[in-house]
Amino acid sequence: MNTEEHLLLVVSAAGGEAGSSGGRLIDADPGQPHLSVLDVAATRGDGIFETISLGAGHPQAVELHLDRFERSARMLDLPAPDRALWRDAVLTIAARLAAHDEAWVKIVLTRGIEGHPDPTGWAYGTVSPAFRRERTEGIDVVLLDRGLRSDVAATSPWLLAGAKTLSYAINRAAAREAQRRGADDVVFVSSDGLLLEGPTATLVLRTGDRLRTPPDALGILPGTTQADLFTAAHLWGLEAVVEPLTPADLAEADAAWLVSSVRHAAPIRSVDGVARAIDAPLTAAMNGFLRARRS
Repeated sequence: MNTEEHLLLVVSAAGGEAGSSGGRLIDADPGQPHLSVLDVAATRGDGIFETISLGAGHPQAVELHLDRFERSARMLDLPAPDRALWRDAVLTIAARLAAHDEAWVKIVLTRGIEGHPDPTGWAYGTVSPAFRRERTEGIDVVLLDRGLRSDVAATSPWLLAGAKTLSYAINRAAAREAQRRGADDVVFVSSDGLLLEGPTATLVLRTGDRLRTPPDALGILPGTTQADLFTAAHLWGLEAVVEPLTPADLAEADAAWLVSSVRHAAPIRSVDGVARAIDAPLTAAMNGFLRARRS
């Protein structure tokens, strides 16, 4: 392992009451074991995480990610993260990876060892893989039924729809199903027929002069990359609209993307085997904007 491209910080006192202090960052060797076999991250997937893109050492959308980190902690009844401590962890790793045009850092908070009061936390950073093909040639997606109604966040909050948790078995199973169908990725559909999100990305459509995305109220993760793109929509002469969408809207859209923190904007070139057009100029503009962000 190239230790210059793989960095780990253990976050001591990773959670606590809002406004608490006294935590610290401890350098650790990412090639060595650190997690207890009794940690509920390993035994139950009981924890949260965020993955933050780094552009030449600059964390991108870091405050939006920390907002979402805190939101997920509340949803799981975890201790409130010490925001300043986690920001420091992100900035520390970002500075050490500043020589690379694209990198990322993942911050993780778990409930800790079963039966003990202290949470477990760490931040891991590394260089991003190349996503040139996905960003230029596009990706093939399939629509998969998520098996939940679009109002699940309101009717059944204990299902944690919209929280970014470590329980990723379903998302990974969906990705494998996409591969079995000859596709790259997935767009989930609610059982009552509304478009939701990808396993690790937010759906964005262009219909005429409107950029469109589904609302968070449908039980989907608030998209940090989507939020940044929507703030820039006016630069491309577009109106940003958040509204419920259906598979028919996807079929009729002029262009579509799955957008995420590390892959950025990946245009959708086919849905369930049906080819669709790619808006190459807008895709290039989106990815140029995302790579150039400095906060």
